[in-house]
Amino acid sequence: MFEKSVRLFELFGFEVKIDPTWLIIAVLITWSLASGLFPTFYEGLEPGVYWWMGLAGALGLFVSIVFHELWHSLIARRFGLPMRGITLFIFGGIAEMNEEPPSAKAEFFMAIAGPLSSIVLGFIFLGVASLSRILAWPLPVSAVFDYLKFINWLLAGFNLVPAFPLDGGRVLRSALWKWKDNLAWATRISSEIGSGFGLLLAFIGILNIIGGAIIGGIWWLLIGLFLRNASQMSYQRLVIRQTLEGEPVKRFMRERPSAVSSSTTILDLVENYIYKYHYKLFPVVDNGRLLGCVRTKEVKDIPKEEWGRHKVGEVLKPCKSNINTLSPDTDATQALAIMNKTGNTRLLVSENSHLLGIITLKDLLRFFSMKMDLEGRNPVGLSDREIRDQVADDE
Repeated sequence: MFEKSVRLFELFGFEVKIDPTWLIIAVLITWSLASGLFPTFYEGLEPGVYWWMGLAGALGLFVSIVFHELWHSLIARRFGLPMRGITLFIFGGIAEMNEEPPSAKAEFFMAIAGPLSSIVLGFIFLGVASLSRILAWPLPVSAVFDYLKFINWLLAGFNLVPAFPLDGGRVLRSALWKWKDNLAWATRISSEIGSGFGLLLAFIGILNIIGGAIIGGIWWLLIGLFLRNASQMSYQRLVIRQTLEGEPVKRFMRERPSAVSSSTTILDLVENYIYKYHYKLFPVVDNGRLLGCVRTKEVKDIPKEEWGRHKVGEVLKPCKSNINTLSPDTDATQALAIMNKTGNTRLLVSENSHLLGIITLKDLLRFFSMKMDLEGRNPVGLSDREIRDQVADDE
């Protein structure tokens, strides 16, 4: 998810990105406000004014969602939880994190921060709307602030529903976690509630479609299906991580991985390595020493007709720790987190500048699948393909 997100800006050290799918909801909101809500409650204005009001309302919603997710991220950072940033997509926004909260307390405060921030922001918009009437500002201005007040309170109310992965579901999970001191059990219970709530929303959407409210019905159906899928994925991902926890990557690595020398020509690299193995990154090794890495990205910067005249040593880049290179004693869960964060499904294993092997996503998933099969534990009936989907894209 979010592979094509576009970086907008950085806020308090967090990268704010927007997924192209958010443009869909932005257009829909602008249209619905300009042609439906504002003309209904504020009659007699020019059509162009309604469209400006709709655009302002959509931009205000953008700010509100970023504000909501920012507080999730700030509290998470306060508890030492690394955050990838904030991404807006078709169903709202998400504060992306690589790990589970370190404690039930951290989970609670991180989850409740979002709805509380939306409630506070709603009161701020209420105050501005009231002030605009006292100062006799134009009607469209106070109307937009009234809408933003309402939408923030609605956002807070919806997120407080105790259905994981909504904020209310995370609050519920934190309480169950504290009660039983069992994160997996708490996640399973809250995820089942979240899945049921998603089905309820999908059912409401179907009823709306049958009743003639097609656009609204489709929207509720999509939200319901998204919540159901997200709740199930959250539990499945947790089980995968807990299964791999404590296992060093040297247990899974493949020795003698495909490597190239610095004297290999770019043409030879493309024809006999990239086209043969279909990898986007290859280690560069001379006399047993890891010199660096060469990626397809560097190859594309060289004109094809010059591939035979250039060598790998001219374009190799240093292998970066915690991005594409690990030590053999690194925990498998950390390798999994790096794969999920960077999108790299193959990580090099090295020690003292010597390449020892390579760890792939397939290796980790194969171990997980085998362990679940031998121990008779297959959470919520995961297939091999579903297991792959929960972690990252396959090779």
